Amino acid sequence: MLPLDSSVVHCRWSGESVWIPFEAPVVPLPFENHTSHPHPGQLLIYAHGFSEPEILMPYGSCAFNSRVGQLAGNHFVTLESGLDDLAELGRQVLWNGAKNVSFKLML
Repeated sequence: MLPLDSSVVHCRWSGESVWIPFEAPVVPLPFENHTSHPHPGQLLIYAHGFSEPEILMPYGSCAFNSRVGQLAGNHFVTLESGLDDLAELGRQVLWNGAKNVSFKLML
């Protein structure tokens, strides 16, 4: 799925979090290490079919939800530093709109 170039958008229905929409993978992701209540910096990936595929990036209190109700996503990354920067990103996206983001593999 890398590189992934997209935008982060605020997701008020899940609390203090931003999300990154992406195209569904060819093979749906099975539930693994999934949660509905990630902590700040615990990134979730969701591609299970009840809602659109996304990466959830909580920066504060979060309960993962969508129009169809509560969701669970796979916890795949934990940020160990920069949580203050993540919180600032969340506030900027909330008040000023979407921001560009890029994920790529760096060796």
